[in-house]
Amino acid sequence: MASLSLNGVGVSRGVAIGKAYLLQRDQLKVREYLIPPSLVKAEQERFRQAVDIAKEQLAEVRQKIPATTPVDIVSFIDTHLLMLSDKALAKDPVKLIDERGCNAEWALKLQRDALVAVFEEMDDPYLRTRKDDVDHVVNRIQRILLNQNDNIQIMLDGRLKDSVIIADDLSPADTVTMQNEGIVAFVTEFGGPNSHTTILARSLGIPAVVGVKNALRYLQQGETLVVDGYYGALLASPDKTGMAHYQQRQRAERRHHAELSKLKELPAISRDGLVISLHANIELPEDLAMMNKVAAKGVGLYRTEYLFMNREELPDEEEQYETYKTVVKQLRGRPLTIRTLDLGADKTLSKESRHALSSVANNPALGLRAIRLCLRDTDLFLTQLRAILRVSADGPVSMMIPMVASVQELQQALTLIKQAKVELQEQGKAFDDTLPVGAMIEVPAAAILSDVFAKYLDFFSIGTNDLVQYTMAADRQDNAVSYLYQPTHPAVLRLIDMTIKAGHKAGIPVSMCGEMAGESRYTRLLLGLGLSEFSMQPAMVPEVKSIVQNSDVEQLSKKVRRVLRMSSAADVEAFIELLNSP
Repeated sequence: MASLSLNGVGVSRGVAIGKAYLLQRDQLKVREYLIPPSLVKAEQERFRQAVDIAKEQLAEVRQKIPATTPVDIVSFIDTHLLMLSDKALAKDPVKLIDERGCNAEWALKLQRDALVAVFEEMDDPYLRTRKDDVDHVVNRIQRILLNQNDNIQIMLDGRLKDSVIIADDLSPADTVTMQNEGIVAFVTEFGGPNSHTTILARSLGIPAVVGVKNALRYLQQGETLVVDGYYGALLASPDKTGMAHYQQRQRAERRHHAELSKLKELPAISRDGLVISLHANIELPEDLAMMNKVAAKGVGLYRTEYLFMNREELPDEEEQYETYKTVVKQLRGRPLTIRTLDLGADKTLSKESRHALSSVANNPALGLRAIRLCLRDTDLFLTQLRAILRVSADGPVSMMIPMVASVQELQQALTLIKQAKVELQEQGKAFDDTLPVGAMIEVPAAAILSDVFAKYLDFFSIGTNDLVQYTMAADRQDNAVSYLYQPTHPAVLRLIDMTIKAGHKAGIPVSMCGEMAGESRYTRLLLGLGLSEFSMQPAMVPEVKSIVQNSDVEQLSKKVRRVLRMSSAADVEAFIELLNSP
C-alpha cells in the first residue's frame, strides 16, 4: 500500500505512531415542527430530561478521571457541566418551546444559533473559539433528544488503546475519556489552535493535528498512521524508511522530555549570565496547577473576561476581589499581572443586564472593545479597578490595560485609576498606592508611540496576537487570508524592536505575552532583540527555558540586528533556521 500524506495544523506537539480509528458519527438532523398547545408541557419536560441525562453523562466522565489528573484538566469537564446548568442552555429553550410552540430540538437549535452568533463576533481569537464549547454541549443534548448513541461512551472496552483517533471534531469530554483509554494521538477535520479540546490535548501531552480536510474520507480503519504534532503532518501507511525516521524522532523526543523535566527548579539564565523571567498566561484560578508544575516565576497575563461571561449579572467588586485574591494567595509571593476587561465589540454592557447583545459592529476587530469599552462604561471599569487595587494589598500585583492606541485613552484610564484610589481611601480600604500600571502593546499605533507611552507607564507587555493581525490586516482565523498572519514579517519585528528599545530607554520592563513568546523557535530571535521577560502557556515554559540556557544573548544581539534590514518573512524564517541550528 502506498503512503499517503495529509496536512493540517499541529496544535499539540509530539510524534505518535498507532492504528487509525475512524470515529464515524451520525449527522445531527434536527427536525423543526410545531407542538400543539396541549403537548407543550410534555415537550418541555422531554427537554429537561435530556439536559439531566447530559449532566449524568458528563458527571460519569468526570468521576472516571484519575485522582492524579491536574486540576486544570478536570476544569474543562466542569465548564461543560456548568453550562448545562446555565440559564442560557437549561432554561431559555424551555421558554422558546412555550412562546413559539416549537419542538425541543428546534428550540435548542435556535438558542444555540443565538449564543454562537455572540461568540463569532468577538475579536479575541481565544474567546471566539468558545463557541465550540456551546456546540459540544448542545450536540450532546441533541443526540439524547434524537436517541442517537454517543460512540465514545460505548467504546470504553479497551479497543481504543494505542489508536490514533480520526474524527470531524472532539469535545473535551471525548478527549479526556479517550486519553484514559490509551489513545496516542488525535486528528480532526475541524477545530483550531485555541479550542478547549486542543488546549486540553497540550495539557495531556497528546500529539494532535486539526484542520485535516477529508481525513475521514481518505484514511482507512486500522491502517498505520504517523502523527507529527510539530509540523501538522499525517502520514498513512508509511514505508520502512519513513517509519524508521519517525521512530528515531520518538526516541529523541523521549530523551528530550527527560532532560526538560530536570530543568524545573533551575533558573532561566543564558550562557553569558543574563537572567530571563519566564511567566505564565492564565485564565482561571485552576490554571495555576499547570503553572506550578513547570515552576513558572509568576503570572504575566491573567485574563479576566471569564468572570463576566455566561451570566445575567455582572460580578460586583467583592466577587472580583475575592477571585483575584484566590489567585494571589495561591501564588505565594510570586507576581501577578491582571489584564483589565478585554471583551470585544460584540457586547455593550447595558444598564439592565450589562450583558445584553445591543449592537454588533461591522468590524469587531476595529470596534468598541477592551479599553474603549471600559472608557465608555466607566462604572464597569471603576468596579474592576477598585477590585484590582484592593488585591494589590494582598501581594505583588500589577495592572495591565489592553488595546491602548492613543495618549488620550491612556490619560483617561490613568485618571480613572486615580479616581478608584480616592474612592477606596474614602472607604478606608487598603491598596498598594505604588501598584505598577502597564499597557499591552498590540496596536501598531501604540508601538510607534511607545517612547511617548513609556513616560506614563511602569511597564509594557507586547501582545503579538493582535499586533500581527493589525499590522498585516489579516485575521488568522480566516482561512482565506491566514497565510498573511506572519509573526516574522519585517514590519512586525520592527514594531517589536521599537517597543523594546523604547522601554529600555525609559528604564521600564518590557515583556511579551502573545503566542510568539511561547513558540520556542522564536526564543533566540526575541532574546537577540533584547526581550528578557516572556509570558506563555505554562506547558511551553520548560522548552523555552532550555533554549535560554543554551543561548549566548550577547552573540545573539549582534546576529539578530540583521533581521531588521530584511524585506520578507521568508528571509527572516530562513535566518531563524540558521539561528536555531546546532
